[in-house]
Amino acid sequence: MEPLLNTFAGDLVNPATLLGAVFYGVLFALGAILLGLAIRAFARGLELRLSDVTGVRFFGSFAQALVYLTAFVLYAHVVPDLRTLGTALLAGVSVVSVVVGFAAQQTLGNLVAGLALVFYRPFRIGDVLELNTPHGLATARVETVSLGYTVLRDSQDHEIIVPNSVMTSSVVVRRPTPTPQ
Repeated sequence: MEPLLNTFAGDLVNPATLLGAVFYGVLFALGAILLGLAIRAFARGLELRLSDVTGVRFFGSFAQALVYLTAFVLYAHVVPDLRTLGTALLAGVSVVSVVVGFAAQQTLGNLVAGLALVFYRPFRIGDVLELNTPHGLATARVETVSLGYTVLRDSQDHEIIVPNSVMTSSVVVRRPTPTPQ
């Protein structure tokens, strides 16, 4: 019985075995989830102390995505079969990068535009904006500035979701926000 347990324990910590690869996959996934939850909790704690939460929300989302990406890359580096697969895929990466670059051009443009919105701060969460929509001129309050989209809410409680690249390239009128009495 003891040799069987030793073999099981040896396979569990050996990333070259299926059991070890699954074990490390679960370990990296749990680590990424816990770190993502910690980042989210930290960002929410900061939001309570700040008057402008736009940057905190944006960078909180960005940090969470970075944690998951880093966990996947580290996992792929630990498992030998994935490392060799990565080396084989590296040969075709130039062709794939061109295809993905063209396919993700709009998405990457929204991400860069989202960074510009956070850094330059033409508007903040809670500001009231006027902008042209397919239904005409809309006046709405900024609810969220995320990695790819800005979410606005108008007076009829309609959600207006605008790609960040459109927000940076359009003329947007910022209206004065009423001060609470």
